[in-house]
Order: sequence, then structure tokens, then C-alpha cells
Amino acid sequence: MEYTLKATMPGLVARVVVEEGQKVEEGQELAVINCMKTEFSCVSEKSGTVKEILVAEWDELEVDSPMIILTCEE
Repeated sequence: MEYTLKATMPGLVARVVVEEGQKVEEGQELAVINCMKTEFSCVSEKSGTVKEILVAEWDELEVDSPMIILTCEE
């Protein structure tokens, strides 16, 4: 099963704090979005392994833009 972290708001990717292949837990911060000079943490809703990172620092995002794909065991 896969889980895709999507942007919850428009903005710029301030930073991605995980790497492909890294194991992550539910509630762990995966990336940060900068919106109107405010940073918002993007956290995973599932535990799993980072399969693919679809964004890079300073990429422009719209709401629901896919950011990171996790492979989950559930």
C-alpha cells in the first residue's frame, strides 16, 4: 500500500527533512511549506518507508500537490 503526502496549502517547499529509503513514523515531519512568510510542518498520516520525493526546495505548490510517496505495510 502507498500513501502520498499532499500539500495542505499553496506555497513554496521550504525544506524536505527526509530521504528516500528512510523509515518514518505516523506524525513525523516530512517537509515544511512556506506560505506568506510562515512555515507549516507537513506530517505523515502513516508509518512507512519513503519511496519517492516528488518536490525540491523552493518548488511552488498548490493545494493537494503530491509531495512525498511512502510505502506502507498496512
